[in-house]
Amino acid sequence: MSAPSGRKYSAYDREYQARPEQVAKRVARNAARRMMIKKHGKAALRGKDVDHKRGTGAGNGASNLRIRSRSANRADKSTS
Repeated sequence: MSAPSGRKYSAYDREYQARPEQVAKRVARNAARRMMIKKHGKAALRGKDVDHKRGTGAGNGASNLRIRSRSANRADKSTS
């Protein structure tokens, strides 16, 4: 099975992404992105990530979200 990007995921990857905890995390990330698009507009988020300052466990409150470049946001996550 291919993703819209053309990437082919293994059976393990499909099963992992279907786990309830992973689905819940994905739903929270998508909700945060929708909230930021509503607040700042789609153009402001083009090519950017929505970062949770204190982690996704702290919620999607406006004070916990910020817009960051993909490289800066993903670099922070790999060092922790």
